Amino acid sequence: MNLLFLIIIFTALGGVLSVLAASVFLLLAEDTQNKILPHGVSFATGALLAVAFWGLIPHAFEEVGTEQIQTLSGCIMLGLLLFFILEKLLIWRHCHSEHCEVHIDIEGHHHAHSHSHAQDEHRSAGAMIVIGDGIHNFVDGILIGAAFLTDVQLGIVTSLAVAAHEIPQEVGDFAILLHSGYSRQKALFYNVLASLTTVVGGVLAYYALGDLQNSLPYFLAMASSSFIYIAVADLIPTLHKKTDIKTSLQQIALILAGVVLIVALHGVAHDIELEGVTAHAKHEHNE
Repeated sequence: MNLLFLIIIFTALGGVLSVLAASVFLLLAEDTQNKILPHGVSFATGALLAVAFWGLIPHAFEEVGTEQIQTLSGCIMLGLLLFFILEKLLIWRHCHSEHCEVHIDIEGHHHAHSHSHAQDEHRSAGAMIVIGDGIHNFVDGILIGAAFLTDVQLGIVTSLAVAAHEIPQEVGDFAILLHSGYSRQKALFYNVLASLTTVVGGVLAYYALGDLQNSLPYFLAMASSSFIYIAVADLIPTLHKKTDIKTSLQQIALILAGVVLIVALHGVAHDIELEGVTAHAKHEHNE
């Protein structure tokens, strides 16, 4: 079978399959969703931070030499600043002078308020998660494409590992989009749209892997920046709005659950990839 066709099929499975599996969340009744959503935001916070610090950033540093570590760290910092500017522009776009009023608080700080300002902040978080997830999926597509170019068996196990790794994160993404005010249909549409960048990454890897190889660590760094920014700047402030002991303990437990699940799945995926590489090496040795 044509290698490009296999890459397209399995990158689509690796990206879209995880979204469809996570979309079972959308089948729940609206009342049930509303009860689960606050917990989903806590879980998503842990999952995003774990994906960034346990998965993307270590992989990015593995791809560069020691002389490039400072440059890559600067790229992560630049990514955080760029996503801050992007979110500021998204909020500013919806906050027109006729709808916003400015007042000075007791400390002398200026604040702009509007009836839709809080909603705009939530919607900007939804837009950010779609952009960040698109970058992350694009990198996953490059990894799957590179694995297929090495060995078909390795490509298959890598795509399955990516799908398994993505499911809990996609559940968190659905929770964030619904929390941001998106309808079920729009949340599903934007998640599927972001997942299709996996196919784009796989096709580009097939045609231009040599050129993309040097850029891969910087794509990983930018994706990690988006996830860190969303978790720290958008989700955690939302969690701080409830300060009672019971809710706070639930939030901490769910954040840790998100971290533990992503770390565990990342370890399983890594073991599967190592088994595929070992099998490929034995096959080459036998030949």
